[in-house]
Amino acid sequence: MSDLRIGVLGYGLRGSIARTAHRPGAGSRVTALADPDPAARTEAATAFPGARISSAHHTVVEDPDVDAVLVLTPDHTHAELACEALRAGKPVFVEKPLDITVERCDEILRTAYETGTRLYIGHNMRHMPVVRLMRDLITGGAIGEVKTVWVRHFVGYGGDWYFKDWHAERRHTTGLLLQKAAHDIDVLHWLAGGYARDVQAMGDLMVYGDNPHRREPGEPKTADWYTKDGHWPPHTQRGLNPVIDIEDVSLLNMRLDNGVLAAYQQCHFTPDYWRNYTVIGDAGRLENFGDGPGSQVKVWNTRRSVYREDPDEVHPVPEAQDEAGHGGADPLLMDEFLRFVREGGRTDTSPVAARMAVATGVRATDSLRDGGTPRRVTPLEPELADYFERGQRHTA
Repeated sequence: MSDLRIGVLGYGLRGSIARTAHRPGAGSRVTALADPDPAARTEAATAFPGARISSAHHTVVEDPDVDAVLVLTPDHTHAELACEALRAGKPVFVEKPLDITVERCDEILRTAYETGTRLYIGHNMRHMPVVRLMRDLITGGAIGEVKTVWVRHFVGYGGDWYFKDWHAERRHTTGLLLQKAAHDIDVLHWLAGGYARDVQAMGDLMVYGDNPHRREPGEPKTADWYTKDGHWPPHTQRGLNPVIDIEDVSLLNMRLDNGVLAAYQQCHFTPDYWRNYTVIGDAGRLENFGDGPGSQVKVWNTRRSVYREDPDEVHPVPEAQDEAGHGGADPLLMDEFLRFVREGGRTDTSPVAARMAVATGVRATDSLRDGGTPRRVTPLEPELADYFERGQRHTA
């Protein structure tokens, strides 16, 4: 089996996805890459020897020797680039979130529908071992029928990752209830078996907005913009983005279309970095303690009691590939994408679910910035939803 020839748009923070896709002799290799940043192009030339490196995305999209395209650019550029590649007949991988508005997301899905070109979304958390374990327990009946889901997201490195570059600006992200929460909203939808219908949110810029240590416009990030053990406590952060107009803490309540009630909480100035899911059914509950290899998912489902540390079941989170991104999810995500490019068919990630995660984040952000007023999430057109449910096949 010859290698699929992969073209890459963007080689920034998600360049790890491109490196994961580069498997010369093992099914795929990066043969072309475009990025407007000279430093990124220099790094890419080293990472992908022999690849055609350019500053213009057209050279990748229009390259007849490219079999599929990875869109790894900033969020607000996804629709334009993905639609161009889809119209060129190239199967497309779009990094999450799908885009930053519902309209742009729908444009991508509509273009995939009209062209018949395969579309795949990089919601890698559906391949994280802890998420797969929780979903397997739920579908296996460990807690009965899901009734409510609570998610707490402690973003220990939030000041480094989201307040020092384009992520800090609404015009590029809408807000972190979309950009960052799209991961967890998608997982929440998957575990609960439904999509958010009504949302209500509150939030604020409580810490980083008061920090006066900003870079000048156009000034690059400092070499130590991220260090694993540094920049603590949060007020010691330096070199923040010149513009910060997004929230660093947010609370979201949801009612899903199947009646499940859910809550999501996100904080970017905590000392720890992990996600905690609590899923309660009509016959028990489960909760993860840690979200990587070596962590546990605990289940309480045999009897009522006061607090008891020992659960009825303990399920270790499976080991993942060493040094693999997102707890071992990224290689599995790429495995699925490459199979999809070759064979088509259904995938565990879903363009419809990706769109609904964005729609939820957009409407939640509207609520947050309007005093917590409840908002209704607009569903996807049935014609498009049916197409993607069929594995991106038109009816005969």
